Amino acid sequence: MANPIVERSLDEIHFWSRIMKEHALFLSLGFTYEQSQLIEEARQYISMFERIEEKLTGFSVNSDLHQVQAFNSEVYQAAAAIWSYKRKVLRLTLNCQIRTNNFPLLVDHISREAAYFANRLKELNEGKLVPEPDTVIEENVFFLKIMADHAKFIGHLLDPSERKLVEQAREFSHDFDQLVFQALDLSSMRPQSETKPILSQFLNQNRVSVASLRDFKKTARELIEACRIKSNIHPLLADHTFREAERFIEIIDLFEVSLENK
Repeated sequence: MANPIVERSLDEIHFWSRIMKEHALFLSLGFTYEQSQLIEEARQYISMFERIEEKLTGFSVNSDLHQVQAFNSEVYQAAAAIWSYKRKVLRLTLNCQIRTNNFPLLVDHISREAAYFANRLKELNEGKLVPEPDTVIEENVFFLKIMADHAKFIGHLLDPSERKLVEQAREFSHDFDQLVFQALDLSSMRPQSETKPILSQFLNQNRVSVASLRDFKKTARELIEACRIKSNIHPLLADHTFREAERFIEIIDLFEVSLENK
């Protein structure tokens, strides 16, 4: 029978390594031509995570736990390195040492995801698999903020003439900002708020909102790929944000199963 730590580790690396690789690509596309050193660093990270993806194919759910833990540690180092690179880009941007087409919030956003990935690998190597009540709340705070950011990026990257879609993106941004605040309120009430009924309602409400945003992203992705709307959104970025919404729904489902089993 497959070890659940092995299975979850490989799943996390499969999902997040591709995300990290795409982050490096998006950063490279946002730099100007004179920022050749930063572009080259981004390309090195693309290659790094491509090698990780290639090495991942040599593992399966039946792989030895210790070998997978060693792989987790290797990938952790890569995630920590790209986090450091992203924070360097953010520092240079906020100090006006460079001017790029990458929003500071976007750079911060992708660095938060690198930190999340690294932390997940660390937790798995410590044997932490089953989510605790406080993890449910904090993980939702993290992903709700990610979804709110996505809505803002979409709204800013759509052509202003796409008025209906821009307005929809703004509405999603507002809705998810409210959900973030609501989750933070629940977090501040811990541990008293960590009851099964409250957490169950919390997850159900978030799932409905994320599914709605996921469907909006899916429609936007299809329109962008078909060149039916005007925007500065790369088709891969549209698919990237869609996949992250799908991931959030999967995590909500895992939390709901965990709550039911307790």
